[in-house]
Amino acid sequence: MDELDQSFQTIDKITATAIDMAVRFGPRVLAALLVLTAGYFASRWAGRAALRTIDRFKLDPPVRALIDRMVRLLVLGLFFIMALQNLGVELLPLIAGLGVAGAGIALAMQGVLGNLVAGLSIIFSRPFRVGDYISIVNEEGEVLDITIFTTTLGHADLSRVVIPNRKIVGEILHNYGRIRQVNLQVGISYDTDINAAVAAVEEVLLASPRVLRDPKAPVRVTSLADSCVTLGISPWVEAPNYGVAGGELYQALLETFRSRRIEMPFPQREIRMLGATASVRQGSGEALAGRNAA
Repeated sequence: MDELDQSFQTIDKITATAIDMAVRFGPRVLAALLVLTAGYFASRWAGRAALRTIDRFKLDPPVRALIDRMVRLLVLGLFFIMALQNLGVELLPLIAGLGVAGAGIALAMQGVLGNLVAGLSIIFSRPFRVGDYISIVNEEGEVLDITIFTTTLGHADLSRVVIPNRKIVGEILHNYGRIRQVNLQVGISYDTDINAAVAAVEEVLLASPRVLRDPKAPVRVTSLADSCVTLGISPWVEAPNYGVAGGELYQALLETFRSRRIEMPFPQREIRMLGATASVRQGSGEALAGRNAA
């Protein structure tokens, strides 16, 4: 009976303690939950309000997303501090502990923090935007997405390359924008009317749906080769069309030149056998000398 009485007494103490804690801390916990719930909805409202405020600045989508997240986190942080105060938590020791922990986390996550700082630099300095075609770090492609930590490039073969932002900042970047220039070369015979050939090339460029009308594509003589006159053709196309535009234009030029009988000569070399010619001449001279002696 004594053991049973002790068990009941223990249960009674636990129950009394739980009731006492519920009475003492229950309202505080409930108030803290209500504060956090209000903070969640307030952060969403503040984020939407911030986006409406910056609409007139016409910022890029990554910048808008970053501002939205920062505003939401700031509002949530303020409501979280209010919830801790309702629970009676001492904030100064907590802040000191978070500072020490933050220093250790910063040392352990240098690469992640480097990507974060580089991402902020890219988002605010805007060396390129979504939709631009860039070349950097031995990679090139159309910018599909810019986040705080990475930049995603798209290739013509529908593959994607994800580059950490710290690999981009500080490197030499070639930004083609949204258009690229295709450099083509065609050789024609020296007997061909150059003006007629240039006119035929311009007609091919005008007929191509991929070639942009503005800026106008330059067509000019670039070199006088051994067997042909080289025409340089440099039309502009949209970046996604860069890979296929060259082949289509070469095919169209070949068909047009054939239909108009514009000759595209093969590479030729004239070889003279000087040694054989000298031997023939020497043999002819000896035979002539023998006849004269006879």
